[in-house]
Amino acid sequence: MSLVILSFCMLWLLVAVSKTNADEAAGDHCPLARHIMGNIGGVIDYRSRVGKEQKVAMEMAVEDFARSSCSKQLVLQLEDSRGDSARAASSTVELIDSKQVQALIGTMSAQETGPLSKVDKNIKYLPIISLTSPAITPPSIAHQLPHFFQFSDHITFHIRCIAAIVGQFKWRKVTVIYESKNGFSAYSGILTLLSDTLKAVNTDIEHHSTFPSLPSLSNAEAFIEQELVNMRSRSNRVFVVVISSLEMAVLLFEKAKQLGMMEKGYVWIVTDEIASFLDSFDSSVVNNMQGVIGFRTGFVRSSKPFKRFRSRFRSKYRSEYPEEEEYCNPSIFALRAYDATWAIAQAMKNSPGKISSKDLSRAISSSRFRGVSGVIRFKNNVLRQMPSFQIINVVGNSYREIAVWSPDFGFLKSLEKHNGVNSSGSFEEWGPVYWPGGEGGVPRGWVISETDKPLKIGVPAMGAFHEFVKVSLDEASNKTCVTGFSINVFEATLKRLPYYLPYVFVPFNGSYDKMVEQVHDKGLDAAVGDFSIEPGRFQYAEFSQPYIDSRLVMTVPAKSAKSNITWMLKTFTKKLWLLMVAMHMFIGCLVWILERGGNTEFEGIGGMLWFSVTVIFYAHGQPLRNNLSRVMVAPWLFVILIVTASFMADLSSRMTVSRLEPSVLDIDTLLKTNAPVGCNGNSFVVRYLTNVLHFKPENIRKFYSGNDYLEAFETGHIKAAFFVEPHAKVFLGKYCKRFTQAKSTFQLGGFGYVFPKGSPLVFDMSEAILKVIESGEMRQMEEILSFPNCSSDALRDNSSLDLEPFAGLFILSGSVSAFGFLVAILRMGRNLQILSYIQEALTKRRIWRWASIHLSRENSRENSTIPKTKDQVQTSTSVELANFAH
Repeated sequence: MSLVILSFCMLWLLVAVSKTNADEAAGDHCPLARHIMGNIGGVIDYRSRVGKEQKVAMEMAVEDFARSSCSKQLVLQLEDSRGDSARAASSTVELIDSKQVQALIGTMSAQETGPLSKVDKNIKYLPIISLTSPAITPPSIAHQLPHFFQFSDHITFHIRCIAAIVGQFKWRKVTVIYESKNGFSAYSGILTLLSDTLKAVNTDIEHHSTFPSLPSLSNAEAFIEQELVNMRSRSNRVFVVVISSLEMAVLLFEKAKQLGMMEKGYVWIVTDEIASFLDSFDSSVVNNMQGVIGFRTGFVRSSKPFKRFRSRFRSKYRSEYPEEEEYCNPSIFALRAYDATWAIAQAMKNSPGKISSKDLSRAISSSRFRGVSGVIRFKNNVLRQMPSFQIINVVGNSYREIAVWSPDFGFLKSLEKHNGVNSSGSFEEWGPVYWPGGEGGVPRGWVISETDKPLKIGVPAMGAFHEFVKVSLDEASNKTCVTGFSINVFEATLKRLPYYLPYVFVPFNGSYDKMVEQVHDKGLDAAVGDFSIEPGRFQYAEFSQPYIDSRLVMTVPAKSAKSNITWMLKTFTKKLWLLMVAMHMFIGCLVWILERGGNTEFEGIGGMLWFSVTVIFYAHGQPLRNNLSRVMVAPWLFVILIVTASFMADLSSRMTVSRLEPSVLDIDTLLKTNAPVGCNGNSFVVRYLTNVLHFKPENIRKFYSGNDYLEAFETGHIKAAFFVEPHAKVFLGKYCKRFTQAKSTFQLGGFGYVFPKGSPLVFDMSEAILKVIESGEMRQMEEILSFPNCSSDALRDNSSLDLEPFAGLFILSGSVSAFGFLVAILRMGRNLQILSYIQEALTKRRIWRWASIHLSRENSRENSTIPKTKDQVQTSTSVELANFAH
């Protein structure tokens, strides 16, 4: 009997062990029965790659939660939207109303879910986690769906990254492509947001193309091909795919490859939705995307949780989708689907008993844990993660990671090595970029397309100075001819562009400001002429690099300068006169001190003064016996020779050459006397005189021809005229003996060419202008503005000679004199005869007597001895002075 009982126990034990092993093999370590903790619904697209990854990841999360919680189990109920918004909406309603799910996960956007909440009130209060990427949240979503969670990066981060990439390469125009998913148009503010962000880097959206969702197209290939043909006909070559499904992107690049839009000169930028799946593309898709730049959400791929997740994900994905066995690496979308499911499960677990939707939402919003995609936490129902994007470049059979972009730090080599300081580096510094068509320089981003019409270049037909722009009619050919200095520079600039630029000149009868406004209003494509680069015009257009510098110059009638004795003093500046006198007296004193002891010709102050005067004319009769004196006087005589010769030459020139000087010296004189002034009526100078220089409008006379100024001056109609400097050179060149330039000038921006804001031609033309200047061709063309028959003497500079031409001579003489002064001091210390001379001189002035009495009193206090006589006091004082000198 005992043997039977023992056999029965052994059999029961074997059955229990085998059952346990079976449970463990199935991944369940909990032998106890579980109760259903909650129902989670999901709406995803089973046909898309994103939907497949999300389905596998969500099932993994439920299995992992069941394994970690022995007594609780979640029920995951998934519905296939098939990429159709109507089916997604009906599936959502069915899951909530019929299957009583307590939370919902899926690719429903806020735009799709918002209208449903008005039809079914249960949706408004149900916790919904949206996996749509990027997150596009309308401002009213918080009121319509208070329990709606965004489990992805916001669209603003994607747009800022796009702008950063475009700004790095300084492309001025882009074409935007985005897909209207699921029949719903993208958030209406996305283009406005993108446009505003791009303007911060001086870039505009030239064109945008909206693609319907792929399932809604009956012939998707034909539609995409036609759209690409239309975009290819435009001049812009920078294409940004902002929002697109993976399937749409694959077809887009296939057609772009066939149409030759993946060749040299083109630029393609893709976002996270496409770049994150490069690991899952087959070789044919990657081959169609050669040279594409993209960015994808970065996460730690070397962590142990991710490695474990990837291993299990690949195994499960292969088993469910064997046809995609080769390409089964999880993307960021799979990681987020896993973490979103886990967040709901954790919230349900931490809320025992029956939980309301409001309490569940509160538990989800307070969730904080480390998931496989990073640290999970919410703020205002939005995933609170500061994203970082890996910048990738498709090359060969794969891609190359070239940089990381962060909203806080910009472009970095890597986040791990970042020191926390803002970076302004370019990812070009970390390696070459492979562009469509192969390596090479950065694509310009635009071309002159076949359908582009010649640029309409406006030229001023009413310019005051035809030397710059002259519009005339060729009677033989009956064609308009445009010539002049500005036109010559423009044509020379076009020759240095790396492409052909078709254009036609359009004469404009109006002011220069009106022509700039025409460029702004698209009436003209550009404007060429003597346009001053002036701040007020920048609100309408952009300017090229100045091809000639400019100032505002005041021109007045010239008058002959009067001859008077003050010319002699004006020959040298005050500084030079004072230095000459000071050096002269200093050297004279040193010579007198050195010669006085052994040269009877230098006895007394009078000898010193006479020597100082006669040495100027080399008429000094006193012989120099001291060698040191000769050393000091020799360089000084050379200085006197050079300075005297310069003085005589300048003075002779002032007295014999006819000179002109301005009849009005400055603007203050014009303002005080209410004098009338003239200027070009078509230029900005009228506004400048009124607003900046404060001339009264009634005192400003407007002229429209260079010859009108001469008549106005002759009749006294104006007292002064204001020109921009290039115009002033022309006017003074013609009438240099009658008019001259006053001292009052004001710096301006120079002459440049006018282009619409954001025009890519601005940079190219500026670069070409610099090449013309560096080649010397600009100097040759400026010769048309010079007039060799104009005498330069009439306009000679009346300024005085300054110290600068003689600085070397003065330094040499001063150094020798300083050396002589030091030697004289040393000799004076040894020779006490100078003390006797000082005593004699001071005695005559009764100073010595006062000093002797004072010193004797001091000595009497220190020495309580017999008082000394007067002679003893003087002797003692002399000794003390001698000791002091030593």
